[in-house]
Amino acid sequence: MIKSFDKNWTTTNDNLPLNDSETERYISVRPNENQLRLAQKPFYCFIHFGMNTATGREWGAGVETVKDFTITKIDTAQWVRVIKSSGATGIILTCKHHDGFCLWDTQYTDFCVKNTEFKKDIVKLLSDECAKQGLDFGIYLSPWDMHDKRYGTKEYDDYFCNQLTELLTNYGKIFEVWFDGAKGSNAVKFEYDWDRYHELIRTLQPQANIAICGPDIRWVGNEGGHIRQSEYSVVPSALRDVEKIMKNSKQNEKQTMSVQKYFSSDEDLGSRKVLKKNAYLCWYPAEADVSIRKGWFYSKDENMTVKSVKKLFNLYLDTVGSNCTLLFNVPPTDKGIIHRKDARVLKKLGAMIDSIELNPVLVQSLGELTKDNGYIDFNFNDEKELNYIVISEDISFSQRVESFEIFLKNKNGKLKREYKGTVIGAKKIIRLNSKKCVGARFIIRSSRSTPIIKSIGFYE
Repeated sequence: MIKSFDKNWTTTNDNLPLNDSETERYISVRPNENQLRLAQKPFYCFIHFGMNTATGREWGAGVETVKDFTITKIDTAQWVRVIKSSGATGIILTCKHHDGFCLWDTQYTDFCVKNTEFKKDIVKLLSDECAKQGLDFGIYLSPWDMHDKRYGTKEYDDYFCNQLTELLTNYGKIFEVWFDGAKGSNAVKFEYDWDRYHELIRTLQPQANIAICGPDIRWVGNEGGHIRQSEYSVVPSALRDVEKIMKNSKQNEKQTMSVQKYFSSDEDLGSRKVLKKNAYLCWYPAEADVSIRKGWFYSKDENMTVKSVKKLFNLYLDTVGSNCTLLFNVPPTDKGIIHRKDARVLKKLGAMIDSIELNPVLVQSLGELTKDNGYIDFNFNDEKELNYIVISEDISFSQRVESFEIFLKNKNGKLKREYKGTVIGAKKIIRLNSKKCVGARFIIRSSRSTPIIKSIGFYE
């Protein structure tokens, strides 16, 4: 058994180069300041709310009028309170969905909330409440618009940018701008001016990450929370363009429901084999978007589809715990509140997330490892029952670890392998289910240059 520990990043490195010029090229790709902040707050929530909430649809029909928005009461304080209880650090609101109905007092169309019986600016109500309760605020603005007759012309780009400007200047600091390429199969053929949109965001909200159809955060590839075995953040730059291609996005309302079953067509996005073939690389971390209900907008017929707290927690561990950010969708009802079933599971989720690091046994900052750190031993004062191990790389130096193992030591001094993994990245959460041990051994089998481990923590 001891011989196996001789094979680590300091010796064989799984027969991969440790410090050649190609490896140096990979680790030269690093996150910018916005992406580093994202890694510190990897869990946030979507709120799908608007005309579809009132009409009971997932996608609009293109025939709605302001009179169809019949909602007259909204409790944004409750929205923020519920979502904050889940452990989420921010909210992204669907300010305009595909139906074209706007939740703010826009100057550029009459198809907006100010012309309804409700009249109040919902974007303002929610952004102010987020600031009050200490959550970040982000926006979703659908490029596809069923309602506006300018859609499909260059004048629509002006309209879209005017509305984007309103959202980026009147509602405080924006932490994320979320786009998608969803477009109905019968819609007018129209190429969105992504470069113009992105430049506008960079000018007005330079600290905002631009997600999905954007350069900062990529879609994980499905809406079921499924991740790859190795979720790399260093990937080919060409992926940024793929995100913009509408033929890879949802084309109809049925796909809104069924896409949860799909997996990305490319399992391997960041291995050395893939990167070697690409001259241009970028830091492009994955985000998983999952609705806590069957649909994305509220429907009373789906109250029985609210995911259990166990399911939500497993999704958290699988995504945030595997170098991915998580965006849970929480749709308020047509009564203007988050349903009690949703609220109940979200509060329990927050308690479960808190429990991960509630009882620390040993937490250490390791930093840049040395040649005598092929494996590292950790000794506890007495026998412990470990439930979690949490490991983070210092991603400001890129993503380096490619494979590692965790061994636990019993009272007789024997070591048993309990976990074999690939990448670590911003965070790796390992669940152990009360494994008794008096110590642990952390061995990195392969790495892209010297590993730099921000921290490793063992928790009961």
